[in-house]
Amino acid sequence: MSFRSLMSRRGLTALALALAAGGLLPATASAQQFPTKPVRIITPFPVGGGPDGVARLVADKLSRAWGQPVVVENRPGGNGFIAIDAWKRGAKDGHDLLVLDNVHLAAYPALFKKLPYDPAKDFDALLPLFKAYFFFTVPTNSKYKTVGDLIADAKANPGKLNYGSWSVGNPVHLGSELFESATGTQMEHVIYKETTQLYTSVSTGELAFALGTSATAGPLYRAGKLKFLAAAAPQRVSAFPDVPTVAESGGPKGFEVTGWNAIAVPQGLPPAVTDKIKRDIEKGLAEADVQEKFKSFGYEPFPTTRDQFSQFVKSETQRFGDVIRKANVSLD
Repeated sequence: MSFRSLMSRRGLTALALALAAGGLLPATASAQQFPTKPVRIITPFPVGGGPDGVARLVADKLSRAWGQPVVVENRPGGNGFIAIDAWKRGAKDGHDLLVLDNVHLAAYPALFKKLPYDPAKDFDALLPLFKAYFFFTVPTNSKYKTVGDLIADAKANPGKLNYGSWSVGNPVHLGSELFESATGTQMEHVIYKETTQLYTSVSTGELAFALGTSATAGPLYRAGKLKFLAAAAPQRVSAFPDVPTVAESGGPKGFEVTGWNAIAVPQGLPPAVTDKIKRDIEKGLAEADVQEKFKSFGYEPFPTTRDQFSQFVKSETQRFGDVIRKANVSLD
């Protein structure tokens, strides 16, 4: 090595050290040191449900990996806006993470004319945590043996069949609207105050059907008070191999209704920091005890790259938007 090359390399090293000392190399330094203090995972979901359980599993795994406390802060209510506002007022360096679901990211932009957040500018939806497929739930003694039976009855009696959900604009409501659109039917939407009341009404026959996950409708399913007619999934759900897909049950091909949660970070974080957060969450989600919990919740893993997830969110936003505009649904 020539004297000039040696001096040039030493000069570059000295320059790099000087820049780092002056705080001009934040990405690498912050990635190596992150996190430097306790981390919050802010969630719009109440304590005790499946999404809360997953957030707490993630918090435990990250706390062990990072050597810093990672706490879950539940801020339910207000369409998720309370949690989102708390997160927006929090740390912008990655020490505050946010849990969002598909409604916040893909449906609300079409449901609200004015949102208190901008999904494209306020968030970097880093990675999905899980996916939950919805089932068509009917009373145990229902006259419908297949989804095809349900469609035929709905076509013969326009506007007379009813289905339920717990609000306007949630995945159950929008998934049912999508079903009406895909089958050329018209049904009545009945709103209940809570999920327990909703699925009890299915079991008693007050409702013809309701979409539900194994987490929300599972307790009554396991008690034998309602049955899963079909899964709104591309293939049979592994935890329920005897339940056919909608297509197998005489319904439209490719019909899919899911709920999914994602972790979001602020826009503009150094790539090395976002990569570390994503990598460590993925590592925690892949562990055996987490996978076992997923099975008990009825959740499916949702592995994907950042680019694939970004495209998926865009396609879901388009799909929900089309349904919402066709149904002329608005929340403001």
